[in-house]
Amino acid sequence: MSSLRIAGVIPARLSSTRLSRKVLRIIAGRPMVEWVWRAAMASGLMDPVVVATDSGEVALVLRERGIPVAMTPVDCPSGSDRVRKVARQIDADIYVNIQGDEPTLTPEFFPPLLALFDRAEVEVATLAVPCPADEIANPNAVKVVTALDGRALYFSRAAIPFDRDGAGFGGYRKHLGIYAYRKAALERFAALEPSPLERMERLEQLRLLENGIGLYVAEAPGDAIGVDTEADLVRAEAVLRERDGGQAA
Repeated sequence: MSSLRIAGVIPARLSSTRLSRKVLRIIAGRPMVEWVWRAAMASGLMDPVVVATDSGEVALVLRERGIPVAMTPVDCPSGSDRVRKVARQIDADIYVNIQGDEPTLTPEFFPPLLALFDRAEVEVATLAVPCPADEIANPNAVKVVTALDGRALYFSRAAIPFDRDGAGFGGYRKHLGIYAYRKAALERFAALEPSPLERMERLEQLRLLENGIGLYVAEAPGDAIGVDTEADLVRAEAVLRERDGGQAA
């Protein structure tokens, strides 16, 4: 992995549907997306780490704070498409698609993700954690099951696998939406049409599985808070302030 050039890309749309302008919302003294960028940079594994946006306002705010920005078209249908546009601007062997609305990420999330590329068969990598009991039935917490070698078999908003005998299965795994792609896999993925299972579950990663692109899952060091609501903002701020010893930026 040390010989590979790895670029981190943080897609950041300002026009979020569930929480208005969330990537620029201030959490513990910093715009939300800045926390994500700082965690990625602090890992020391990616160069560069850029925020990919179609918003001049986002670009202005971040450049004033010394954060590099790549401008991408307004009509990108997904974060992966935005990463693909950045891949046309920045040459790398691997591109990491980092969610701009997960401000509680830490540098420790990236080594297990990128270590998977020591294996030649790995085209795309992602992360999972043990699923909290109160999220197993939550369709917003995506579950994943894998083969013994870590290759993803399926992702679902349903509770998979199904514990038919009611044995008290405790191995449910929650997917975290961070992806790393070899360049060829990113190009292939983004060029494919949305697949039937993807459209049904509203899960982009199923396009990979339906088209035979290997997606491998590593264990993350912990869970992360994805911010979609005002309540999520409050939870994330509490985590960040505690982590920084109560000091705002």
